[in-house]
Amino acid sequence: MTRIRPGLCSVTFRSLTAERVIDLAVQAGLEVIEWGADVHVAPGDVERAAAVAQMTTDAGLTSCSYGSYFRAGRDEPLTPILDTAAALGVDRVRVWAGERGSAEASPAHWASTVARLQDAVDEADARGIALALEFHSGTLADTAPTTLRLLAEVASPALSTYWQPTVAASVDDVLAEYRAVAAHTSAAHVFSWWPAQERRPLRARDALWTRFFTEALSAPRPPREALLEFVPNDDPALLPGEAAALRSYLSN
Repeated sequence: MTRIRPGLCSVTFRSLTAERVIDLAVQAGLEVIEWGADVHVAPGDVERAAAVAQMTTDAGLTSCSYGSYFRAGRDEPLTPILDTAAALGVDRVRVWAGERGSAEASPAHWASTVARLQDAVDEADARGIALALEFHSGTLADTAPTTLRLLAEVASPALSTYWQPTVAASVDDVLAEYRAVAAHTSAAHVFSWWPAQERRPLRARDALWTRFFTEALSAPRPPREALLEFVPNDDPALLPGEAAALRSYLSN
């Protein structure tokens, strides 16, 4: 059985320093961190990226990916993001598929986003860095079918997708979405928002996460990481309990 590494998205604690995020991850028994581009490691700040990478390594953790806010705009530069990812020492950058949901997107928006993603994947792949789509509302990758369409149209093994539970969807519907994209899923964002965007402890959706990890761990291509993303009330004191829950799911 392939092992999935438990980790943390640094955006979970945007108000804290990178140093504090590292301390919290260590204390919680996590293994990897996805560093976010909005606060902790800004695009183009390669000196800071290198420093954060060293601090992460020194703490016994791994920087697993760079959470960017690249949205595949026609003239949107990717190079500073890749420079930063390289300085972090990561081999995957999370990106966003456009700026509108698939139901509202015109054929021109689809074509433009696909073309930009194709160019972006080529640029990243030339540097040994893969890209992965954020599976999220308000983008073209907001459903399993549209995510699969994007992956097929970009048509590169250097592009994968993340997965996360669609807000307000039932357990059965969420798991059906995962099964559809499982072969292309490189990481999972783990959180329990229920019944809508109310942030609950992971155990509040125990039925979801128990079933998800049972399937993910036995999938032909399991996600490489399971990354905690947000905790109730953004409270750092809750991270150890959330991390313990995550590790328990991964050990079953």
